[in-house]
Amino acid sequence: MKAGVLFGVNDIRYVDFPDPVCGEDDVIVNVKACGVCGSDPPRILRNWKYPLPAIPGHEFSGVIVEKGRKVENVEVGDRVVVIPFIPCRKCDNCLRGNFSLCDHYDMLGANLYGGFAEYVRVPSTNVLNIGDLDFESAAMIEPLAVALHGVYGIRPAIGDTVAIMGSGTLGQLVIQWLKICGVKDIIAVDISEKKLSEAKILGATICINAKEKNPVEEILKLTSNKGVDIAFECAGSTITQEQCLLVTRKKGKIAYLGIAYSDIHLSEKAFESIFRKELTLKGFWNSYTAPFPGEEWYSSIAYLKNKSINIESMISHRFELSRIKEAFDMIGGKKEEYNKIMIIP
Repeated sequence: MKAGVLFGVNDIRYVDFPDPVCGEDDVIVNVKACGVCGSDPPRILRNWKYPLPAIPGHEFSGVIVEKGRKVENVEVGDRVVVIPFIPCRKCDNCLRGNFSLCDHYDMLGANLYGGFAEYVRVPSTNVLNIGDLDFESAAMIEPLAVALHGVYGIRPAIGDTVAIMGSGTLGQLVIQWLKICGVKDIIAVDISEKKLSEAKILGATICINAKEKNPVEEILKLTSNKGVDIAFECAGSTITQEQCLLVTRKKGKIAYLGIAYSDIHLSEKAFESIFRKELTLKGFWNSYTAPFPGEEWYSSIAYLKNKSINIESMISHRFELSRIKEAFDMIGGKKEEYNKIMIIP
């Protein structure tokens, strides 16, 4: 088969690669669409920590073309979304149903071959039937479930005011879930006017460009100096990670979804906000609960099917798999703004 194979940091190539071999409990998925996750560029371009050569890509969908002799839950020809996270199902966290916190998990697109390929071997327990849902929407189910995992966990109430710090793909998905939940005002913050325009279309009621205005001052002004009920950190930036503490009201809640890429040093005022305002801080990792893969995945499929979630406007670029290097050269060069990038084998 053909695949986008990573041979080293910033060395991804479109090459021939051995076809996957189907085990008795596995299926072989012919990949139809694979999204580039926000966590992919930092790892592929700067800091890959898994075995090499590797095939990245963990947000993908496709068609089952082969199944193992023990597989009964799906059939050849089924259209499926792939759940990339493979829990051990034996550790304390798995036994409690906290699959996202598994101590010994495997991951397609990391230590196992992933979706930047024509074919992938997948445990049959890690596919869900998508029916007639289009493949690009299905490839967005994984990040959509990640966003919903945070929304479920922080429990917004009807009428809440929420700040979204970082309005890229993850932030835009959170905005859409919050709109469905009945949140009153959604304040989107970013340094990209393009992403803020997209956030507005998807449901943000107020947008703040952090290059032009101080978002902390603006949010406090908008909330009569009280702060928002909930702040979502979706950028993985040390700046927004601290700002969340400053814009949230007393007894308010903060959901941290963005990945930390460097040490975080808090100002005295930000740290004191935690206990002086008695804030609730919660982190959310992945999207997996019991019964596996969790309600986040089933709800994501259902809301995509009933057209409550807008995916099409979020896809800014499409690259054929043969142009995989070109896609990451574009990302690394930072010469062009992008949102969700789809790789199409």
